[in-house]
Amino acid sequence: MRRTFITPFDRGNIRDLITSMDNTIDQMQKTAKGIKLFDVTEFTPQMKEMADAIVKCAQLVTEGVPLLSSISSQAAHISDLTAQISALEGRADELHDIGLRALYMAHVNSNPMGFFVGNEVYDHLEKVVEPVR
Repeated sequence: MRRTFITPFDRGNIRDLITSMDNTIDQMQKTAKGIKLFDVTEFTPQMKEMADAIVKCAQLVTEGVPLLSSISSQAAHISDLTAQISALEGRADELHDIGLRALYMAHVNSNPMGFFVGNEVYDHLEKVVEPVR
């Protein structure tokens, strides 16, 4: 007997969500690898706040994914969660720019390699939290 699973939204959307989550996890691993590779032991306040935003986004996704099974009745809650994630992503973008500028100013005359290493960490953190377009 054949069974058909009919989803409340397009299968392509499900695939896109899974791909996005997988890419985010891959980027988290690249971030940790870069930190280890360059022996980064000190983090700027902006890096720490970006990392906190990433953790909060992960918590919101963890809360939201189970709600997809009852998307009709949970639409408002899911919408609220996505708005929170979007706000965190926007804040992380601001932190990236502020932190990168401060990093540049701190290393411009003294330690160019310190800037490049810090830039690498910022780049990875931003890629973890940015939405897939």
